[in-house]
Amino acid sequence: MNQRSKRQPKRRPRQQRRYRLISSSMLILLGFSLGIGLRFQAKAASAKKDLCQDIISSQAVLSRQQLTQLLTIPERENRQAIEAIAEEPYCTLTTLEVRAGVIAERTAYPLAFDPNTWLVVLYEEEEYVGYGFKLQH
Repeated sequence: MNQRSKRQPKRRPRQQRRYRLISSSMLILLGFSLGIGLRFQAKAASAKKDLCQDIISSQAVLSRQQLTQLLTIPERENRQAIEAIAEEPYCTLTTLEVRAGVIAERTAYPLAFDPNTWLVVLYEEEEYVGYGFKLQH
């Protein structure tokens, strides 16, 4: 026997290759569509968690001066320090679990000079934890 004939790989039938191509293409499309679906679910969940739960004061806004004062308050200060400057918030947002086992409350204050931007203040129990800005669309 000839050694070359022994070492040549066996060729698969053309139909079997076609089935592999079709099945791998379908798996790629399935994975792609699943990824897009998860992305939209995450976006919808993110939008839902930033909705106002309770409107507290529909006229509440923060001036530039109030915002400047609020941003100088150190973290872990008492909640009353924030409320002394900002008074009542526009609304409360859904609670979050930022740290394991600790529920954080959030209040939102629209800025007087840019109503589409809100200052969101985070509290854990009666302690001020931090802030963030949220753009409204």
